[in-house]
Amino acid sequence: MHFSLGVESFPAILTASVAAFVLGAVWFGPKTFYPVWIKAQGRELPPERITMSRGQTATLFGGTFAGVLVQVTTLDLIIGFSRAAGLTFNVQTGALLGLVFSVGLSGFASLSHRMFGQYNHNVYWSLKVWLIEISQDALGLAVAGAILGAWL
Repeated sequence: MHFSLGVESFPAILTASVAAFVLGAVWFGPKTFYPVWIKAQGRELPPERITMSRGQTATLFGGTFAGVLVQVTTLDLIIGFSRAAGLTFNVQTGALLGLVFSVGLSGFASLSHRMFGQYNHNVYWSLKVWLIEISQDALGLAVAGAILGAWL
């Protein structure tokens, strides 16, 4: 069995990461789930556009992209190890692995954090917030898995 994560994976990882990042930006856009997500946290929608410094903006979006990049790189490693073990991957199997990985590991790992972390201890609100968050993660990693499965 031979496995290597090399330079040939980088374009696929980068493309899949950008796709998942853009999907997250649309998911949490002002006309999609952002208003519902904010209200489910017991917060008010800001009446005007929030202004941040360049450093805050870079940290917010750079940190978010770095997180997506780590998730997609990890997914690529799992696909690579699976291929080295003789399994074949395509768009569908890559998407399925991304979905399973996202929901089964990261989604349910965050459930207790979200439920205990809700500032007002409203468990129903925290479940709604959690569902919005993990649905975006699951869809993003399914798309990333489809790209990786088709590419490599």
